[in-house]
Amino acid sequence: MSSYFNNKVVVVTGGTEGIGKALVETLLKNGAKVATCSRNHDNLYRLQSLHPNTPLHTMVADVSSENDCRHFIETTIKAFGGIDILINNAGISMRALLKDTNADVIKKVMDVNFYGTVYCTKYAIESIINRKGTVVGVSSIAGYRGLPGRSGYSASKFAVQGWLEAIKTELMADGVHVMWVCPGFTASNIRNAALSKDGSSQGETPMDENKMMTAVECADHILKAVRKKKRTLVLTFTGKRTVFMQKFFPKLADKLVYKFFFKDGELVK
Repeated sequence: MSSYFNNKVVVVTGGTEGIGKALVETLLKNGAKVATCSRNHDNLYRLQSLHPNTPLHTMVADVSSENDCRHFIETTIKAFGGIDILINNAGISMRALLKDTNADVIKKVMDVNFYGTVYCTKYAIESIINRKGTVVGVSSIAGYRGLPGRSGYSASKFAVQGWLEAIKTELMADGVHVMWVCPGFTASNIRNAALSKDGSSQGETPMDENKMMTAVECADHILKAVRKKKRTLVLTFTGKRTVFMQKFFPKLADKLVYKFFFKDGELVK
């Protein structure tokens, strides 16, 4: 893997926690020049201090802000001369039933997950075309199958995948590779930071993260797929099974998903 990423400029949004951090650290080990952003200055400082004297460019940015995305991409190009690979990883989840949820929560999830991907890709695309590079969207099984309690999250991931599929076709003649990856349930901070019905952080997750794929394993799979220029990547047995069931047996998938997420009519996961 190292020779492929050596000296390539790779942008990873949301790179201070979970899958994003694992991507940043793996890429640096493999000789890449890495740029990442986060809304949290302290997390960026800690990441920078863990990797002194490395080609790591960091900036405080909220991907739901077009100006922040533009500035982040422009400073990356100024620092490294261009962009070879953009990994749109920054994301936020939610956990609340529609009947209880403020509409603002769904909008915020869309702004981060969908528009964050649009903004960063839009400002990076000229450089990526020039280098015949790669655009990656970190999606979710929720981009194939709507999940209860996560309606806004599911909508955002469906939107991301549809948008990436559209631009993939647009960019074929330019030699740009576009792909989306669906990690499935991965041990990361996304559930703890998920928005509840009023927009506050959920806090403790009801999911058992000990049984999930680690962020480092997930990052390795993603980077291998980037190197092999795969179209899509669906990880974990549960993820692959869900996509299969949704495609061929959607009515049965409805029942199985309900059984997984609800107990006695109450959302439990």
